[in-house]
Amino acid sequence: MPKFLRIGVHQSNVSGYTSKAWCIRRAGSTVFLKWGAVEVHGAGDGRKVYWTLPPREKTIRCRTVQRASDYTRAAIARRRSHRYEPLTGNIANPRRTADRDAELKQALATILFVDIVRSTEKAARLGDARWAQVMNHYYAAVRRELKALRGREVVTTGDGLLATFNAPAAGIRCATAIREAVRTLGLEIRAGLHAGEYKVSGAEVIGLAIHIGARVAAKAGAGEVLVSSAVRELMSESGIRFKDRGAHQLKGVPERWRLYRVEH
Repeated sequence: MPKFLRIGVHQSNVSGYTSKAWCIRRAGSTVFLKWGAVEVHGAGDGRKVYWTLPPREKTIRCRTVQRASDYTRAAIARRRSHRYEPLTGNIANPRRTADRDAELKQALATILFVDIVRSTEKAARLGDARWAQVMNHYYAAVRRELKALRGREVVTTGDGLLATFNAPAAGIRCATAIREAVRTLGLEIRAGLHAGEYKVSGAEVIGLAIHIGARVAAKAGAGEVLVSSAVRELMSESGIRFKDRGAHQLKGVPERWRLYRVEH
């Protein structure tokens, strides 16, 4: 599986970008993608790369081997034009030590996941240079709304974002504000929110609540903001209206969760 790495400014909230890794594998007419934020430790032959969150994965069925081969070549070319470097070796999960586990801190917050709908198609249609401009405007708009509603940016992953809020109402209002702001760029987002406890170690966040938030976002359609029942139960007197979307089995989560769509 060819792998690529782009070194950035970890946790930059202004002009930098989080270090990212990107992997691709082709098997016949099917292409498998994996990408996400990483931490980079050391340099040269001793450099170690770790996922900061479980990477995102996507399977693309191209119907013919030629189409899959063409897609793979174009995808690799885009990464190289975006200043990714070839990466050798594995990308590992963060190592746990007794000292590091002792540093973990518990936190309770509303977790927001946002990503762009059909971003790969849009990037292919616009071309690399124009897409890079659009993404710069996209993240500028996102960060304006985060600042206005006192959200904390945790990590960006390609076209995705994870942020946390002390108040669930602020998280919901931020998600809807981002949705309206990026429509002026010709973009649609999907967003999901969950409230719960997670652990923090430096810049890293871990825990089931983070996974649930990501899975809620994955259930959203274009332009939708979905919340879990944990968020809905905290919002009884907020004035924000919701529509019940029913109970859902979230991938990798042991129990079913009732989801609600924000109606404004």
